[in-house]
Amino acid sequence: MSRTVSSWILSSARSSIVLQGKGRWYSICIPNRTKIKWKLVFSKTCPYPAGSCSLDSPFSLPKAFRHTSTEEEHFSFQLSPAQINGILRAGELSHKTLDLNGKNANSVLRFESNQLASNSPMEDRRSAATCLQTAGMMFGVFDGHAGAACAQAVSERLLHYIAVSLMSRQRLEEIELAVEAMKPVRPILQWHRHPNDVEYQEITSQYFENLRVYWQHLLDLDTELGFSLEEAMICAFKRLDSDISLEVQAPQESELMRNIALQVAFSGATACVAHIDGVHLHVANTGDCRAVLGVREEDGTWSTLPLTRDHNAYDEFEIRRLKREHPRSEEKTLFVNDRLLGILMPSRAFGDVQLKWSKELQHSILENSCDVEGLNIYQYVPPNYHTPPYLTAEPEVTYHKLRSKDKFLVIASDGLWEMLSNEKVVKLVAGHLTELNVQKPPLTFKKPVNLGYMHNLLLQRKSKGLASLDQNIATHLIRHAIGSNEYGEVDPEKLAAMLALPEDLARMYRDDITVTVVYFNSETIEDYYRSH
Repeated sequence: MSRTVSSWILSSARSSIVLQGKGRWYSICIPNRTKIKWKLVFSKTCPYPAGSCSLDSPFSLPKAFRHTSTEEEHFSFQLSPAQINGILRAGELSHKTLDLNGKNANSVLRFESNQLASNSPMEDRRSAATCLQTAGMMFGVFDGHAGAACAQAVSERLLHYIAVSLMSRQRLEEIELAVEAMKPVRPILQWHRHPNDVEYQEITSQYFENLRVYWQHLLDLDTELGFSLEEAMICAFKRLDSDISLEVQAPQESELMRNIALQVAFSGATACVAHIDGVHLHVANTGDCRAVLGVREEDGTWSTLPLTRDHNAYDEFEIRRLKREHPRSEEKTLFVNDRLLGILMPSRAFGDVQLKWSKELQHSILENSCDVEGLNIYQYVPPNYHTPPYLTAEPEVTYHKLRSKDKFLVIASDGLWEMLSNEKVVKLVAGHLTELNVQKPPLTFKKPVNLGYMHNLLLQRKSKGLASLDQNIATHLIRHAIGSNEYGEVDPEKLAAMLALPEDLARMYRDDITVTVVYFNSETIEDYYRSH
């Protein structure tokens, strides 16, 4: 496969004229005699000015393994197994839920997550945290487009907005009094992060101030009942998107903060966030990330329960919603080539103010901003842009009451779902669980234990394949997503070729992929039903 497919990939890239990519923004391949240049028609991935917070993902392929151009003289798709595993496992994150006594009384048993970049820098982000007010856990996947800035900001801020929305009036008053008195504020979230996850350190104080304005607004509502969880998630999504829009219109303390606000607002991100508290599972989705439940039926078979809808031109509900919101004269121009106004694949997203603001506001903001071209932000008004906003960040919230047969939840960006169906993903996770249980022989020790005996036990495990099996299920899914052949088996040569794709070619064949798999504690769920 490697020689045939790899050579075809390379030759097709060197001879291509136009790429109509699977991604959200059209790309054009402009060949000349010496090199291939890539130009993003509407907005490019944003490099950051000197002194700013770099959004380069720590999960980009190591330069030693990844070519930067198809025009390199000694181009090769060959990677060793160790290099393949190193690339695939670089972004692994796992966490097991335990209480103070070292036991697990939570309905979340553990979660495992991973990311693989296609764009450079990577535009996907992820979040996981325990909400210290509700004891619930939240998991988010964020798929950026036209740069990583919006996905970065949303991944840092959205869970805080949800947590604040869920607080009682008494708790909000306590926090406000503490801030007024300049006293320490108890943490709202306990984050579960990869060591290399990046943050906007330079702008954290402004983000906190705007979060404070939000909880002051909640206090002004003068309601004792507070929000339901569904209302809290909807309100948090909409408020954060509103803040992103207002921040770029307000005066900023420094040019750096102004530049970040511009990049966040003029890029975009879809989002899928799950909140799990006991048997209560809520999933809020804006865009085309997806959440799918893996269910083990009584007869031992596995079934799939989707908890989200993809918000795009293929969804009849979204088409009807947009037609209701705009004049009949625009019905034929709302979606062109299966994209919103011919530009954007998802029909809901954070940021993307160029599809929300009036033409006059866009012109005013960009005209008064210094060096927007240096930030790779360009004013582009699509044809038939008459009655904005065309885009919303309002999520669709799904509630599901967990049952003991609900075994896991998969949340992923569309980079995974473009490669694997819902059913295939559930089958792979279920099979992985079975393999781990079957292939793990017990380590029974004979006394006295010596190094030779331990070595033999480890060799037994290795001979049964455990050493080569991905321990992290998200890695297992990514491996299959980019390396599977027509029979659904991982082809090592195809996998190596897909991982070695250079930066000017990778996006033609795969998107950024982010996966988080949450395993449920069946015993805890059963205990709930026994006591209710």
